[in-house]
Amino acid sequence: MPSILLVEDESAIAATVLYALQAEGYDAVHCLTGAAALREAQAGAFELAILDVGLPDMGGFALCRELRRQRDLPVIFLTARDGEADRVLGLELGADDYVVKPFSPRELVARVRVVLRRMQAAHRPTASAAAAGFEHDREGMRVRYRGHALDLTRYEYGVLAALLARPGAVLSRAQLMDRVWSDAPDSSDRTVDTHIKTLRAKLRVVDPHADPLRTHRGLGYSLDVD
Repeated sequence: MPSILLVEDESAIAATVLYALQAEGYDAVHCLTGAAALREAQAGAFELAILDVGLPDMGGFALCRELRRQRDLPVIFLTARDGEADRVLGLELGADDYVVKPFSPRELVARVRVVLRRMQAAHRPTASAAAAGFEHDREGMRVRYRGHALDLTRYEYGVLAALLARPGAVLSRAQLMDRVWSDAPDSSDRTVDTHIKTLRAKLRVVDPHADPLRTHRGLGYSLDVD
């Protein structure tokens, strides 16, 4: 079963959430502070994190950024604040869900189940991507195009992986920046254009006549699966 990282400084809340998660068969690890959570994340692989926004040593939003420097981890935020600004900030950070205290532990577990199911569906190989000539090894962070392994930089891989996850869908520069450059907030959105250009060059080495990366002026980019 998936392993869940719970970061909550209120012991009574943590105990009820842990009980509910474990009753559903999840392997859950509880941390009281952000620093402890970062150590746990380095020591083991988690499929999802549940983060309290108001931690004693660092904010849940800052902890989310640090955790995602290591890997793209689904996150559900817990908060005692129901302000719109907090919800918007959490969602802009890429939160998969946002739960306001007090809450039902059973409802939280149901939300965990939905997020994990959504992530599994997103990572499932798609026939359309395969039809476009791509093979994506997500665990190994490798992509093959028409049978040839692509030599990609970290950010080139990130852009291509984001497009492969949603073949045919148009992703804006802002969406790609959020997915790929979350650890480099000072980067310009024109960086996306540069990486699309270098990706195109590498794909053309494999097939000079194909251009699967489509530009939608004023909108963004998509993976052409037609």
